[in-house]
Amino acid sequence: MAVVREMSRQEAYEFMAAGARTGKLAVSRADGSPHVTPVWFIVDGDDLVFTTWHESVKFTAIGRDPRVALLVEDERPPYAFVLVSGTVSVSSGLGELVEYATRIGGRYMGESLAEEFGARNGVPGEHLVRLSPSRIVARERIAE
Repeated sequence: MAVVREMSRQEAYEFMAAGARTGKLAVSRADGSPHVTPVWFIVDGDDLVFTTWHESVKFTAIGRDPRVALLVEDERPPYAFVLVSGTVSVSSGLGELVEYATRIGGRYMGESLAEEFGARNGVPGEHLVRLSPSRIVARERIAE
């Protein structure tokens, strides 16, 4: 049986950027209980970028505490995952929001629907969230 292999930082970023894997974002609610929600995201340099609505649990939670964790995984054998811990910053500038929402739409919906997705999500009330990693744990060949 093979040993689980740790990915390099570069391999972890390539893994997160590949295909259309959904991230699972973990935040803390006001009472300290955990909350996990799926997010569509893109890799932008060293950061991970996604959008969120101003009334969402995740938006409220990150306004209170910007520390988050994001898990990206390959659910197919031999399995792999990247776990990113870090802090987020939030912006609401519409120009930047539309640009990133369009890029995210292209990744998950395909280029033919990218602009439609960007227009739908690049609106007042939606926010751009940038996750700056402070720690990355990345493993592959979990069950090889």
